[in-house]
Amino acid sequence: MSQNAVLRPPAEVEYAAELQALAAEDTRHGRARPPSWHLAPKSVRTYLLGGKLDDGTEIKPKYVGDARLMETAIATLATDRALLLLGVPGTAKSWVSEHLAAAISGDSTMIVQGTAGTDESALRYGWNYARLLAEGPSAAAMVPSPVMRAMNDGKLARIEELTRVSAEVQDTLITILSEKTLPVPELDILVPARKGFNVIATANNRDRGVNELSSALQRRFNTVVLPVPASIDEEVEIVSRRVADLGRALELPVEKPALEEIRRVVTIFRELRTGVSEDGKTKIKSPSGTLSTAEAIGVLNQGLALAAHFGDGVLRAADIGPALAGAIVRDPVQDRICWQEYLQTVLKERDGWKDLYRACKDTL
Repeated sequence: MSQNAVLRPPAEVEYAAELQALAAEDTRHGRARPPSWHLAPKSVRTYLLGGKLDDGTEIKPKYVGDARLMETAIATLATDRALLLLGVPGTAKSWVSEHLAAAISGDSTMIVQGTAGTDESALRYGWNYARLLAEGPSAAAMVPSPVMRAMNDGKLARIEELTRVSAEVQDTLITILSEKTLPVPELDILVPARKGFNVIATANNRDRGVNELSSALQRRFNTVVLPVPASIDEEVEIVSRRVADLGRALELPVEKPALEEIRRVVTIFRELRTGVSEDGKTKIKSPSGTLSTAEAIGVLNQGLALAAHFGDGVLRAADIGPALAGAIVRDPVQDRICWQEYLQTVLKERDGWKDLYRACKDTL
């Protein structure tokens, strides 16, 4: 399949030109790379945070925030410690995990999606049962997990939402992370990890169904906590970049949203999240949802789709209103009350926001 037909290519494909330019920069400067790494740590940092190379190549920022957090994450992966990216939903944990794997291993696809139904085979290995019944246990009958493939290839494995996996299955990782081997008792062998292997896990403790990591497993990880954006300008920049990227990927025939519309959505989310208006004068009830940066991006993309297919191609308040209500009102009783109160006490009184107030009011 052509990459142009893929809805969302992996980071190492989408940003292949940047990764090649960074590798060439490493060569020019004679930078040392840890075993099996595609880029030197400094170039991984540039890939994540953006910058301009000696040859004039512009590297687009993938993460907007504290540079020291990214340096800590990169340095962790250069050691024998695994990395745990921790934070509330929408703080770019998965995004950072993918781009770290793309820059370091050149492959971000060795991923396990953690759910309540994830079993040990997703972290260790499974079996092709037709061959197992016909031939008995053998290497040919084994189905390696993404973690096992990463061990064999000396690459990074990604485990998303680790705390959604049951505690018994989580502890499967202890031997892998401490001994850097994977026992296969059925074949009486140990699968050793090649240099370059490591694990990036993501987790949050805000969702229901969370299973806390055991103390033994926590000790195998270095934890980097990704915070919500510190300022409204920082959050507006993040949302603006991601909305533009997704709009291009979805090929929406629509004008780029004005920064003012993005700022209005981000302001609403930040006020509802913090429980106080931007000027600090009005206390606000917070709804039950997370209202993270990711949800703000979703609201704007939904608004762009409405504007593109049912409007004139320009994002307006009438396109944003329905998406805002859908993101904020998760509990039809309590969240609806919070949203109505916010509209009456904050949005209605704000100069220049009457159009958005009316659009949101119409959705109730």
